[in-house]
Amino acid sequence: MIELMLSGFFFWFIIVTNIASNRFGYQTFSDLDAEAQLQKINADPKRFKTGSVLIVIEHVSLVCLALTLFAAFNSYSIVLAAVWTVSRTIEGLIQIYYKKSYWGLLGIAKKYSKTSGSEKMALKDSALSILRTKNTVFTFAQVLFSVGTVAYSVLFATSTTGVPDIIGWLGIVAGSIYGLGSAIKLVKSNVKVVWGIGGLLILFFEAVLGGWLLFSPLIG
Repeated sequence: MIELMLSGFFFWFIIVTNIASNRFGYQTFSDLDAEAQLQKINADPKRFKTGSVLIVIEHVSLVCLALTLFAAFNSYSIVLAAVWTVSRTIEGLIQIYYKKSYWGLLGIAKKYSKTSGSEKMALKDSALSILRTKNTVFTFAQVLFSVGTVAYSVLFATSTTGVPDIIGWLGIVAGSIYGLGSAIKLVKSNVKVVWGIGGLLILFFEAVLGGWLLFSPLIG
C-alpha cells in the first residue's frame, strides 16, 4: 500500500514542481534568443536559481517514481516493469546531468553584462549552444518518458492490478500521442502541435492516475 501511495504522491509532486519551476522562469522549451535569456538571468539571478533547483527536484522525483512504481507493480509483469523503470530512470538522470550545463548560464550571464565585442559574441554563442542542447535533451528524454508511460499503462489496462482499465487505456493513448509528438520534434523542432496535444492528455492522465494511487488505498 505504501508503494501505491508514494507513487501517487510523486505523480502529483512532479506536476506541482514542474509548474512551480515555470513560475520562476524556467522554460520547458527554452527560447533560443540567447541575448534576451542572458539579460533576463542577469536581471534576476535568484529567480533563475530557484527555477533551476525546482526542476532538478522534479527530475529526481521522476527517478523516485520509476522505482516506487516498480516496487508496487513488478509482480504483475517483470518485463513491463523493467521497461518503465529503465526508460524513466534514464529520462530523469540525463536531464539531471545536463542541468549542470544549464546552470552555467548563470556565470555566462554575469560575464556577458560586463564584456563587449568578440568576447561578448563568444559568450552569446556559448549560451545558445547550451539552450539548444537543453531543448534536444529534453525532447529525447520525452521519448523515453513515453515508452515508460505506455509500458505501465499497458499493465494497468491488461492486468488485474486494481487500477481501473480506463486509466490504463487513457495512458496508452496519451503516451503514444506524446511520444509521436516528441519524435516529430526531434526531426522538426518547430512542429509542436502533436506534442502539445499529447502533453495535455499526459497532464490529465497523470493527475487522474496520481489521485487514484494516492487515495484508493485509503478508501479501499
